[in-house]
Amino acid sequence: MDILLSLERNTKHRRRECCRWCVSGWTTTCGETDNMAEDIPVEDYPTEIEEQLTGFESSVGAVNNMVQTILSMPRNELVQKLDPLEQAKLDLMSAYSLNSLFWMYLVTQGINPKEHAIKQELERIRTYMNRVKEITDRRKAARLDKAAASRFLRNALMKNQKKKRESIFLLVFLVTLPPSLGQMSDYAPYFYDNGPSSTNGNMALFSISEDTPVGTQVYTLNGTDPEGDAVRFGLTFEKGTREYLRVDPKSGNITLIQELDREKQGEISALVSITDGRNKVVETIRVFVTDVNDEQPEFQNLPFTVDVPEDTAAGSSIYRVQAVDKDMGSGGSVTYYVQGTPTTKFTIDGHSGVLRIKPGETLDFETTALHFVTVVAKDGGGQYKGKAQVLTSTATITINVLDAQDTPPSFIGTPYFGYVYEVSVPGSEISTVFAKDGDEGNPNPIHYSITNGSEGAFTINSTSGCISLTAYPVTLRNELYEIKVKATELGPSEELLDYYTMTVVTVRVVDLNNHPPTFYGENGPQSHFEVTMHEHPSEGEILRGLKITVNDSDQGANAKFKLRLVGPGRVLRVVPQTVLNEAQVTIIVEDSAAIDYEKGKSLTYKLLAVEIDTPERFSATADIVIHLLDTNDNTPRFTSEYYITRIPENSPGGSNVVSVTANDPDSGLWGEVKYSIYGSGSDLFLIHPSSGIIYTQAWASLDAEVKSKYNFYVKAEDTEGKYSLAEVFVTVLDVNDHVPEFDDSLVERTMIIGAPVRVEAIDADAESPNNVIEYSIMQAEPDNIFDINAETGEIKLKSYIKSMEIVQNITEQKDCRWSLVVQARDRGSPSFSTTAVVKIDITEATQLKGPMAAFLLQSRDNPMKALGMVAGVVSILVGVTVLISTAMFLRNTKSNRIMPARRIIIRRRPPKDRKPWTFNVPFSGGGGNDLLNKTVVDDPEAGSVSINPNKNGRPRCSRSKPKPLPPRAPCLPPPSCPLPSSNPRPSERPRAAVPTVSGALASKSTSRDSNISSETTRIPVSSALVSELKMRLQQKIIESNSSYY
Repeated sequence: MDILLSLERNTKHRRRECCRWCVSGWTTTCGETDNMAEDIPVEDYPTEIEEQLTGFESSVGAVNNMVQTILSMPRNELVQKLDPLEQAKLDLMSAYSLNSLFWMYLVTQGINPKEHAIKQELERIRTYMNRVKEITDRRKAARLDKAAASRFLRNALMKNQKKKRESIFLLVFLVTLPPSLGQMSDYAPYFYDNGPSSTNGNMALFSISEDTPVGTQVYTLNGTDPEGDAVRFGLTFEKGTREYLRVDPKSGNITLIQELDREKQGEISALVSITDGRNKVVETIRVFVTDVNDEQPEFQNLPFTVDVPEDTAAGSSIYRVQAVDKDMGSGGSVTYYVQGTPTTKFTIDGHSGVLRIKPGETLDFETTALHFVTVVAKDGGGQYKGKAQVLTSTATITINVLDAQDTPPSFIGTPYFGYVYEVSVPGSEISTVFAKDGDEGNPNPIHYSITNGSEGAFTINSTSGCISLTAYPVTLRNELYEIKVKATELGPSEELLDYYTMTVVTVRVVDLNNHPPTFYGENGPQSHFEVTMHEHPSEGEILRGLKITVNDSDQGANAKFKLRLVGPGRVLRVVPQTVLNEAQVTIIVEDSAAIDYEKGKSLTYKLLAVEIDTPERFSATADIVIHLLDTNDNTPRFTSEYYITRIPENSPGGSNVVSVTANDPDSGLWGEVKYSIYGSGSDLFLIHPSSGIIYTQAWASLDAEVKSKYNFYVKAEDTEGKYSLAEVFVTVLDVNDHVPEFDDSLVERTMIIGAPVRVEAIDADAESPNNVIEYSIMQAEPDNIFDINAETGEIKLKSYIKSMEIVQNITEQKDCRWSLVVQARDRGSPSFSTTAVVKIDITEATQLKGPMAAFLLQSRDNPMKALGMVAGVVSILVGVTVLISTAMFLRNTKSNRIMPARRIIIRRRPPKDRKPWTFNVPFSGGGGNDLLNKTVVDDPEAGSVSINPNKNGRPRCSRSKPKPLPPRAPCLPPPSCPLPSSNPRPSERPRAAVPTVSGALASKSTSRDSNISSETTRIPVSSALVSELKMRLQQKIIESNSSYY
């Protein structure tokens, strides 16, 4: 009601504004229009606008009256008077009216309703209203008895009577003809709306978690067709968008096919459709991707570098870090903490990320000029793939401590000495002092001055610190002067600060250059200095163990000399390089890598002092010996990255395999190497921890037939845990330790004249020639009858034996069963052999007739050829059947548009008095049984049988089967053997041996073959093996039939 009142007020206001605009007729600004239209009467606007506004107001009033009428009636009374379908109409009309009212309200507010969600809501309500209308119209539609029509048409088509078909079609037409002249309504299918919490329906407001695995079925589209027709579903996406989902058209199952990421796309828009083949309904859906905790916090504005003065007060804020987590909820909240030791000087606020100096802590540039603080950002945790997960990320803040003025200056190179010679003149340089600010990060300039001790004979340069003579030496009263020099820091305006230091410069008055430079130690003059230090000192480090002072007792220029180191270049340097009178010698490391204990245990240098400006060029030399101490700076290294070795099988336990060597150039305990072994292939091996010899376990037994390759790793480690790895490959060499073995010591075979039989022995050795077998005949009775192939073991008769008559004439007893001893010998060294007695029955093959028999005889040595032929024939028959079924289906569709309801294939139990059809194939070996099993065909039910399982009008046909022919064989078949096991042993593996008895196929005749003479269909069978296989196949058919039912 509030909406209606607001709508009326806005309508009247819009009406006045529209009138003013129409009367003015100018396109001016809003203020100008209002001013121009103030004096114009409202009643003078055009009649057309008045009529439109009046009609609009009447429409609003009608809707208002409808709403008041609906709201004034008690719902219970109204619902009780209506059936469920009318109730649905009432609810939908009420919802549509209210939403239409809201549409008009949006118009009065200046909002385009077509760009608002109200448009989709009205479309959805109209869809349901149409569905209710379809259901209402369906009550008046004709009822089509599809089952009755299907029975009429099927019987008509199966009888194939053209004259009766017209009457049947007429009957079907009359049956399906409704009262409204046979016009049946065709209604569109529709989706079920089961709400957003359901996993089936029309997918309205459906949501899916972003960690759902690809391939998961996430939803099932569900709908129906008013006529009950089968429906198919569809799912499409707008062009250019990623397709995350895929639907099965038949079942409606929707599967996720791409990974989801809410942070990249939080909502998926798609179109779902449902169709019954004629009508298609399409709806727009929005799938919402819900969040999981899968994003780490990300620091902003990296890298973090902060400059902090060292005099910053404790507890001060120095920086603020910020990390953003793209997840939502608790997974998107971020807290901070500092990762480090308790000695850290910094702390961070867990929520704001403000970094502060800990209370009670201070910064000192001279102690630590650089700090590294590791900050951890942690989210609030959440679910990910069904488990709780908390994600973190780290960032390092580099804090540069800025030096502040809090340290006084200091003199470098003290003590200072100077000399005045008798030949010196005023202005001569006596000595130079040097001081630097203790605040090295931000040093101030130094001002030098003499405070006492000069007695007016000396002056100093305030900037350079150079002390000069101001009088002639003859006027000097003392031979020794102690001058006090003051070094004071200068401020930015060159004012003197309160930071200063004092030193004493000793000046001697001398007259002649009669003293060379001299090196002094702690106990006086010294020419040999030694020091001990560890290898690889830091570059710039001072050799503090050396206390060397150099002095020239002369004065003035006579006492000025240079210092130089003679030895390996650019390793050490001497400071100062120029000396006046006396100086403390300092030696500094320049190249740390060159000071290596492994290269040399000591370094020897000569320190030279040579005068510069004197004609005498006096000089002095001192030997400096640096003894190095070793450190553990090297890692053990193997002589090779991998080792390859071989060992014979059956080697006794404890046999050596290979020796590995690793070297560590360090000395003492640091150079000792311990070996160890590990890896998946190291179970049978050990390694000596000191020598590196790898040997087999005492209980180990190597067998090349079981495993011939081993590989594992060896580790060389020093006492401090530095190590390196190498890989070892061990090959077990095969030894001829197995004897060839026959399946049995007594072998029985049946041989057809002209066809060989085969014996086989197996050698269990792993490699050739140990497992290569040669066959030979050791003894035969009678002799000189058989030949054997030394490689394959095939035994055949001599070429002159071509018939049974020759066989029977060989012995007086006319035997057909002979024995021979076959030896199998391997080619190993030493060679092993074994023998077996082979008993062979000689028989003669019966000549087969016909093309099929000729084909089988040609392919008896190649059973796969016969199998391929059978498979080809079956494929052709299947293709023909499919073509015929398709043609009949299309014919039915064009004639009466009746779809087959279902297809049922019924397999009937064969009668007990009828035997299954069998194909007797003259194959032997392991594959023969499988092939024969595939050729067994169940006998269909006697009488006429419907060929078409759909029962849609195909003509019936009958099939008759003649009695199977009895096999004919020259002798009785061998006794039946048990069926082979499913997992035969290696010695019982099927072999593709040549069949000992030939056979043929017993064909089955059909009604189409009734005119073929019985002589052509009868194929003689003269195979004892076929008889045996037939008995096995019959037994297997009985077992399969019993298990089927």
